[in-house]
Amino acid sequence: MTDNAENLSVALFSEMFMADQLARTALSKALPKGMELSHFSVLNHLANSSGPRTPAQLAQTFHVTRGAITNTLRKLEWAGHVHVHPDWDDARRKLVTISPAGRKARDAALAAIAPIIADVVANIGTERVRMAIPVLREIRSRFEESG
Repeated sequence: MTDNAENLSVALFSEMFMADQLARTALSKALPKGMELSHFSVLNHLANSSGPRTPAQLAQTFHVTRGAITNTLRKLEWAGHVHVHPDWDDARRKLVTISPAGRKARDAALAAIAPIIADVVANIGTERVRMAIPVLREIRSRFEESG
């Protein structure tokens, strides 16, 4: 790799890491009291899913360990935001569904963070954001393939 290509790579990933950190900080501050970004992410995923998910599927979706997703699900279940129940077809598995309270919590969180996200997109410009999405998606895809 040439020095220019290496410098470009380092600059790209430095910007991505910093943007990720700043976005997580801003969104975490805006979330309703007691909700973590990981909680919102799981609730949002379940709200947009066509049906129940297993903890293993959720761990794979979010690229975290089963232990990490179990911890998040315990907190969400304790708060009444998800239901974790046996899979009636395979008693060894559990299924996770979002509860009505979980939908309300997700909607409240989305209402809190949507203006922040919309402001960033408006300031950058929708066309520039639209052009960046395929590049970011391809970067993610490359890491999923190699991981």
